[in-house]
Amino acid sequence: MRYLLLSATALGVLLTSGCRSIGPGTVPRDRLDYSTSISESWKRQTLLNIVKLRYFDPPIFVDVGQIVAGYSLETGLTAGGSLPETSSFGGSTATLGGSARFTDRPTITYSPLTGNKFIKALMTPLPPDSVFFTVQSGYPADAVFAAAVGTMNGLKNQESNLTGVSAPDPEFVRALELLRKIQLSGAVGMRVEQDLQKRVTTIVTFSSRDISEKTLADLRELRQLLHLNPEANELKLVFSATAANDRELAILTRPLLAIMNTLATLVDVPKEHVTDGRATPGFTFTGVPEDAQRPIRIRSSKEKPTDAYVAVPYRDHWFWIDDRDIKSKRTFAFMMLLFTLSETGEKDNLPLITIPAQ
Repeated sequence: MRYLLLSATALGVLLTSGCRSIGPGTVPRDRLDYSTSISESWKRQTLLNIVKLRYFDPPIFVDVGQIVAGYSLETGLTAGGSLPETSSFGGSTATLGGSARFTDRPTITYSPLTGNKFIKALMTPLPPDSVFFTVQSGYPADAVFAAAVGTMNGLKNQESNLTGVSAPDPEFVRALELLRKIQLSGAVGMRVEQDLQKRVTTIVTFSSRDISEKTLADLRELRQLLHLNPEANELKLVFSATAANDRELAILTRPLLAIMNTLATLVDVPKEHVTDGRATPGFTFTGVPEDAQRPIRIRSSKEKPTDAYVAVPYRDHWFWIDDRDIKSKRTFAFMMLLFTLSETGEKDNLPLITIPAQ
């Protein structure tokens, strides 16, 4: 009887515990783990595609479309006993058995970026108003314009194509320096306004009362470089190579693919790869100090780096960004933000590839 009582007690405990759902306990763990994994894979995929462009390998992007985490917990318990007739050899007997099985079977869907989605996401120029909204939200103006703007009121940024890399206009580099200095001063603010139809975008500037003479001088120089009216507080933002008058700010933004191509020219590829013709020559820094023109440094080595912000293997080498390189990390993080700015339509909810992870 004692064995039977123990068996019944164990069965009750197991059945009671089985009534509790295992789902809620997995939410805090899964959200953190999946978020970290997706973020890390997104960084590695972006860095790999930047490096591949240096070797004329086509970039391939695969989005994580959906994650379905399925869990199941099955338990079982068997108990039995017997009370035989009283005899010199008799006695009570009991048996107890149990089983448990836990299954974790997540289903992850992937959607390759191809066709019309590829063109919209990577080959359509960024909206000029989105670029200025980014600056308005606090991102460094020089980094944003250096990456996202091709020309500004006729001043040309660095360009990369099949024939090589052309240096930016010195006036463009100087304009970016002035923009950042004025932004850091905090004496001049900017507001982006749009009409109800979002057809006209206006840049409204306003100054504080205690603006310094140095900042005033920077403002005058910047307006002279961009051929802007020195008294205008409202500037019409247009998508164009040149301005129609001195109250227009004409911007030609870059598509995401062109921005990646520019960053690819700054990758430190092995010298033998350039000599052998496997990779294109990178950007040559002339006239202006390298630190002023290099927004990012992507290093390479035969050995896996030990202190990397992000690292990927490619062509028997490792390419990475040093975790202590704040400037490069800032540029790369902004590059990730540009993927969001380049979204021009709703995502297709139908996955093209479904892989159950057993």
